[in-house]
Amino acid sequence: MAGEMVLTTEGKKVEARSPEGLALLRHSAAHVLAAAARRLFPGVKVSIGPAIENGFYYDFDYERPFTPDDFPSLEAEMRRIVKEDLPFERSLSGRAEAAVFFRERGEPYKVELVESIDEGEEISLYTLGDFADLCRGPHLASSGLIRAFKLLSTAGAYWRGDEKNAMLSRIYATAFWSEADLAAHLERLEEAKKRDHRKLGKELGLFEFHEDMAPGMAFWLPKGALMRAILEDFLKREHLRRGYELVQGPQILRREAWIKSGHNDYYRENMYFTEIEGDSHAVKPMNCVGHMLMYGSSTRSYRDLPLRMAELGVVHRHEKSGVLHGLLRVRQFTQDDAHIFCAPEQLEDEILAAIQFIRDIFGLFDFEYTLSVSTRPSKSIGSDEAWKLATDTLIKALERAGAPLVINEGEGAFYGPKIDCQLTDSLGRKWQCSTVQCDFTLPERFDLRYVDRDGERRRPVMVHRAILGSLERFIGILIEHSGGRLPTWLAPVQARILNVTAGQEDFVRRAKESLVRMGLRAESDLRNEKLGYKVRQAQVDKVPYILVAGDNEAQSATLNVRLSGGENLGQKNLEEVAALIRADAAEPFKRGGMDYSFS
Repeated sequence: MAGEMVLTTEGKKVEARSPEGLALLRHSAAHVLAAAARRLFPGVKVSIGPAIENGFYYDFDYERPFTPDDFPSLEAEMRRIVKEDLPFERSLSGRAEAAVFFRERGEPYKVELVESIDEGEEISLYTLGDFADLCRGPHLASSGLIRAFKLLSTAGAYWRGDEKNAMLSRIYATAFWSEADLAAHLERLEEAKKRDHRKLGKELGLFEFHEDMAPGMAFWLPKGALMRAILEDFLKREHLRRGYELVQGPQILRREAWIKSGHNDYYRENMYFTEIEGDSHAVKPMNCVGHMLMYGSSTRSYRDLPLRMAELGVVHRHEKSGVLHGLLRVRQFTQDDAHIFCAPEQLEDEILAAIQFIRDIFGLFDFEYTLSVSTRPSKSIGSDEAWKLATDTLIKALERAGAPLVINEGEGAFYGPKIDCQLTDSLGRKWQCSTVQCDFTLPERFDLRYVDRDGERRRPVMVHRAILGSLERFIGILIEHSGGRLPTWLAPVQARILNVTAGQEDFVRRAKESLVRMGLRAESDLRNEKLGYKVRQAQVDKVPYILVAGDNEAQSATLNVRLSGGENLGQKNLEEVAALIRADAAEPFKRGGMDYSFS
């Protein structure tokens, strides 16, 4: 299959395994799914069915929601359509003609899509046997080229993503060029289910959700709150070490501040508003406005620059209930946010330093990542000159960092271009985390100034910068990446001490107290259970070090050291145990040349 080319309906040859080739396959498979649904379920109405990362979906309106119980019959019908080797045939139509065509077929969603197309624009239709779809294409030459597919799950989805519209039944699926590739993908999906951070978070006692009372907002349990505190402590120390100043802004600001910043115009639907004494206020969706107000409250000199403000700021953003997903998509989260105010000539160095910060942090967690530049979107503020200067500076900083140049056209923030960082986890999935955004516009809107060497008042440039992005999202990604086995330095419990019989209870209590006094996070398990059971439970709980005390250990004041993965390191006294755990916790920091100065 490697290097094999496939022919599209437009006569173009595409490498099958390329991203373009896989999208072609999956988009074609989506049409086969819709055709099968039309054959099996009279009266079903089809809407849209795009290819997405690692698969495709199709949305249907039917008298009842589709469920996985429908998959066997749908897949069987899809296989029949594949075996029939039906051609994907393209035709062109005018808007009025296409609207009549779909209206006569009882497809109101297609009619609505057609009527939203500009008058005079040519409309392409694709037919597959007796199924016709409104589609730009291209597709494979015929259905017989589709080799391996699988229907995966169902979900509800509002038509056009608007909760005021009809709720449709969405079927998620995937397709590959070979059964072997499909099997490997399905195996990864099964592994992903085991690693689901919502499942592990509950099992490990880290966090929980109460969607009936606080949808999209996590409740951090004692172990989870401790783990968060360790991560936040590290981030604060690391920011201070790199020349940042820690600040904290208020949760609510008057609406005028958000009008001034442009968020009221460009971000209003994602914000929460409240009225205080008849005056409209907004709960902050980000920290930048507060930092600009703090910068502007004092007279600044060129000697103060670069001024780096950092805040672990809690923010709130309105996400529709249908997209909320554990820690990965929430309404309340904490950003490791920073804003750097600098002179234009300092900008490139500051961006380069932010890139190095990203490299250090993700190296600490053994993540692979890619960096890309996102350029001006269609809805934006600021001059062409400022956008070009900011974009060019980001590109130069990336080049200096030795990173490959990848451009995401039109994906920048409304106020400036940005560098985005995508992590790749242990299952090969990509996650958006870090961002470095260059902004010439907001300092102008807030009339921020500094006094230069010549006594003139000049405008600073502002860099919006987050490393982990959202702490909640990053923790969710890290749990799934590691399967819940957090690094020793971050684990809320680093060691658990187990007794074999009741005769060692006093020694275990004293040993635990000693390790805690040495700065380790240790606990004991003195339940009247068999040792094997308690060891397995410690492994399930992902405790890095399992310390066992029998009669020999109690008499010699030692502990038998086992790793969570099963390796037995033998007997060690308490000082040796503490040194071993400390060294393990410090190892990733030393490997990355970073400071490890906390427990």
